[in-house]
Amino acid sequence: MTPGYPFVADVSGGLVRQLMFYPVKGCAGVSASAADLTAAGLRHDRTFVVTDPAGAVRTQRRDPRLATIHPSLSQCGTELTLGAPGADPIRVSVDLVSTRRTVTMFGSGHPGIDQGSEAAGWLSRVLGAPSRLVRVPPEHHRVTDGEIAGTSAYADSCAIHLLSLSSVDSLNERLVARGAEPLPVDRFRANILVEGWPEAHTEDHTRRIVIGDGELGYAKLAIRCVVTMVDQHAGRRSGPEPIRTLAAYRRRPGGVAFGVKFAVLRPGRVAVGMPVGVARWDSGRSGMP
Repeated sequence: MTPGYPFVADVSGGLVRQLMFYPVKGCAGVSASAADLTAAGLRHDRTFVVTDPAGAVRTQRRDPRLATIHPSLSQCGTELTLGAPGADPIRVSVDLVSTRRTVTMFGSGHPGIDQGSEAAGWLSRVLGAPSRLVRVPPEHHRVTDGEIAGTSAYADSCAIHLLSLSSVDSLNERLVARGAEPLPVDRFRANILVEGWPEAHTEDHTRRIVIGDGELGYAKLAIRCVVTMVDQHAGRRSGPEPIRTLAAYRRRPGGVAFGVKFAVLRPGRVAVGMPVGVARWDSGRSGMP
């Protein structure tokens, strides 16, 4: 624990079930058995982004075919490989030194490094629209919002999105009761999936979480958008679920909430199977939910 912290984390049965990072924002994720938790989230998470020629970010909200692009990074992060159905894979030597350009997300500009014409041509062919591949620069230090401020690369907001399996199971029970098909967890593109919490949405009530020697601080609820309606394998929108069902019981200020966003309070090493300790609950909770 951090020196000076007087508490012992309440494990409450939670374990890390899955770790996922997304090297290219909007594209397929990469599963990891262990990962470094950095100030900006799991190492390499959303460090690349696809933009239009003017620098506006492409996401699955408007370009669901991004989901069919599968990135992989070399161990040291100096080479990125992109693959997609019907396209030969491409290897990109990661450029960290070229002239910075502006990447526009939600109306705000952020610095980025264009990764060259070959990557741009490949993405343009796969997506059917002129596109560029951009990497976050080493000096990037974006300040994210929420109850606890933090930083992230090109994630929508905070460094870590955490979701419990019990929340997914509860949603799927409601979907099945309405005659709909259950949805896979990849619809929600979480970084950390927690199993072992018996009550759905336990994550809503956590305020500080300890995993291994890393620590997370609550920023805000994850407000969901149309990306949850995109079939992550087909790369196309597949109907009103889960937003229709979530709207019936998960409306919160700002929209429909499912999962929680966290800032990183203390970097460390995290791994599948590690206990998820709750160092502090919200004011309505004092221990095991």
